[in-house]
Amino acid sequence: MDIGEIVSDSFKYPSGDWKNVLILGVFFILSAIIIGIFFWPGYLLRIVKATLAGYDDLPAFDEWGSMVVDSIKVIVVTIVYFIIPIIVFAVGIFAAFAAVASSISNPFAWIGLIGGTGIIAIILGIIFSLIYYVALANMALYDELGAAFRFSEILERISQIGWGSYIIWWILMYIIAIVFGIISSIISAIPYVGGFIAALVVAPYLYMLYARSIALIFANSEEGKPAPAEEPASPE
Repeated sequence: MDIGEIVSDSFKYPSGDWKNVLILGVFFILSAIIIGIFFWPGYLLRIVKATLAGYDDLPAFDEWGSMVVDSIKVIVVTIVYFIIPIIVFAVGIFAAFAAVASSISNPFAWIGLIGGTGIIAIILGIIFSLIYYVALANMALYDELGAAFRFSEILERISQIGWGSYIIWWILMYIIAIVFGIISSIISAIPYVGGFIAALVVAPYLYMLYARSIALIFANSEEGKPAPAEEPASPE
């Protein structure tokens, strides 16, 4: 599939079952009291698994124990991939506060600390993000946590997709996230019910779209694999 087909398919995918969108939205809301975080990441991974297996319908909400296990896997992978950018940014903030506390009079000193480490953290975040999405799909494909950290295999997958195509996909998905964020902000401004509606409908729709899209772009790595060499015909 080309990038346009992937994005188009992913946009339509969640609308195939609005009941599941709403159920996922309930788990998003329950994340406010921690409970939901042990279910919705696993369901999103289930979408990736189902798509890679060739299914075009949203998977059912069942096998709750398996969903919890998958959620924990996704949480672990997410923490591992983004802990370094977070630490770098936190160090910059800490250093800036230390500079202020030590009575450094030049404001550009601590502003530079925050800005410099912030830029480094953003660059690292982008790099790790590019690897992270394929790592999730690789974990879904093999159904094992370790597959998310087989870096040579993950980089090979990206090469088979094509770095140019993959980066274009990543940028488009980032733009889509921004658009959904704007829509969510507008809806959230509705008194009393806006935030509830955004969490119940907009957020789950976006995450389902993302999960489907991750699986579809990953599937292109299978198409990009070189065909196995044919064995030479035996001499007669």
